[in-house]
Amino acid sequence: MIEWFHPGLVYILGAPLIPVLKGRLKQAYLLLLPVLAFTALLLMSKGVFLSEGKTWILPFLGYKLILGQIDRLSIVFAYVFVIASFCMMLYALHIQEDGQHVAASLYVGSTLGVVFAGDLFTLFFFWEVTAWSALFLVWYQKTERAYGAGFRYILVHLFGGACLLGGVLLHLKTTGSIEFQAFRFGWGLEWNNLASSLILLAFLINAAVPPLHAWLADAYPEATVTGAVFLTAFTTKSAIYVLIRGFPAVELLIWAGAIMAVYGVVFAVLENDIRRLLAYHIISQVGYMISGVGMGVAGTAAGEMAINGAVAHAFSHILYKALLFMGAGAVLEVTGRSKLTELGGLYKYMPITFHLYMVGAYSISGFPLFSGFVSKTMVVEASAMWHLPVIWLMLEGASIGTFLHTGLKLPWGAWFSRENPACKAKEPPKNMLAAMGITAFLCTFIGVYPKILYDLLPYPVQYEPYTLGHVVTMSQLLLFTAAAFWPLRRMLYGEPTITLDTDWFYRMAGRKVIWFCEKPLMTFAQFVDGKVMSVAGFFVWFSRNPGLALHIKKEEAKLKVRRFILSPERAQKHEQTLEEKRRRYPGELSDLTVGASVFLIVLAFALYLILYLLMAPAPR
Repeated sequence: MIEWFHPGLVYILGAPLIPVLKGRLKQAYLLLLPVLAFTALLLMSKGVFLSEGKTWILPFLGYKLILGQIDRLSIVFAYVFVIASFCMMLYALHIQEDGQHVAASLYVGSTLGVVFAGDLFTLFFFWEVTAWSALFLVWYQKTERAYGAGFRYILVHLFGGACLLGGVLLHLKTTGSIEFQAFRFGWGLEWNNLASSLILLAFLINAAVPPLHAWLADAYPEATVTGAVFLTAFTTKSAIYVLIRGFPAVELLIWAGAIMAVYGVVFAVLENDIRRLLAYHIISQVGYMISGVGMGVAGTAAGEMAINGAVAHAFSHILYKALLFMGAGAVLEVTGRSKLTELGGLYKYMPITFHLYMVGAYSISGFPLFSGFVSKTMVVEASAMWHLPVIWLMLEGASIGTFLHTGLKLPWGAWFSRENPACKAKEPPKNMLAAMGITAFLCTFIGVYPKILYDLLPYPVQYEPYTLGHVVTMSQLLLFTAAAFWPLRRMLYGEPTITLDTDWFYRMAGRKVIWFCEKPLMTFAQFVDGKVMSVAGFFVWFSRNPGLALHIKKEEAKLKVRRFILSPERAQKHEQTLEEKRRRYPGELSDLTVGASVFLIVLAFALYLILYLLMAPAPR
């Protein structure tokens, strides 16, 4: 068994110390956390520790919580999460708000908790911490749009968490086990099918599968500059991990992933905001991974190729998408602008940022010698091995659209497109450029030497990306895309409009609910509250001097009758006398008449009898 410290707990237990430290000591500490976690991973992956095993086992209500399910699948995801977190924390070193650093540390640590979770209770716990810590990376932007996007983000993920918890409890009821392993997915109405369907739905929400995806394109562009970089890596890719662990070879995922790949590309055409455009390409690229999970039939060459492709592409995507958001964040950091229609000509001021960004663009587009080329094409190759021509065509077509927007439209619109720069700018802080440089190096290194990635994958890799036919085919697709873009670049430049997506439905529904709560429901509540308080107030008033209270009420009733027969002067005199009694109420306790005493006693016994009948247990 492994006795070394849990990599996720390095971040979680290290987070409370961040606000205590100051200056360069705090910056060194932020970088030390991923270094310690990486060291723990190296120790875990040596020799026997690389084989399957479970550790950090805790007893809980008669079950075993497994915080460390260690195998090749969990190790490869943990490696990329830790490596990416180092680059991201370096990128965020200049941030002065301790809350952002604490939220980011909890976010990374809880994601590693998901990766190593060997039981469903542990998975659910870290799943929820991931959602809540990510929320604050959005809210720390401190704008009205960020608060709204964050609120919608957490509502969607609370729904997903409720689905996950419901599925876990149903799974426990039907199987008696909380072990996290592959589920049996079916379409019947049996309890076990319902349990697996709820768990799958929760995973698909975090993976941002349409139509459950709009939270991503809504929240990520509104996050802080550095928070958005963290968000790109962990939520959707941890969802890919749990899908591989829990739902491999589910045919539904093949088509869902392919549709997702095309869907994200189509919506990116419409986008004007650079971070929102990149957010849609997260959806598109995650589609490749989900399609690979669906094709991952164990024991077959094509299935192993698909799973390896999904894992490899998740690894590559975390790095190059972080690099792309770093580049977009650098533009936002120094200009305060994120819309293509408000940018242009920035190459004069930010050439280093541009070239580092383009490494990410080449990687996501699948250029030879960059990481996307050696990972994305594995999933495409698996679809060919399974003889799925439509899936193959959709995935290849999405690659063309990816390069069109991320590699051409966005950099041309932000760094060029105008002879005179739209605004003055400068290179971002040195720590941001250093983080981009390290990430760009990793994207290039994996593309040039893919063996270092392939050796980490769950299955032995029988794939050679650098064949002549593959290189020529991919190069032709990309070059023809670039040639087509140039005459059409003005049409694809971007419009200052808002793109409606499926979040429109719950936005409108939310507004209706808020209106109902503020108007009809509040009016009804005020009416009921007024009546209840009026009755309650009367009983309190009456109890202070029942005899005098009965006398006052009797006089009030007489006065209503006498108004019609007495002169106005005499009626006014009686009103003044009654008002004096009200003012002096409760006064001294007055003697009750026999009749009034009997009435009060009977009323008290009646109330007691009613309460007894309501609360008494039913006869057996």
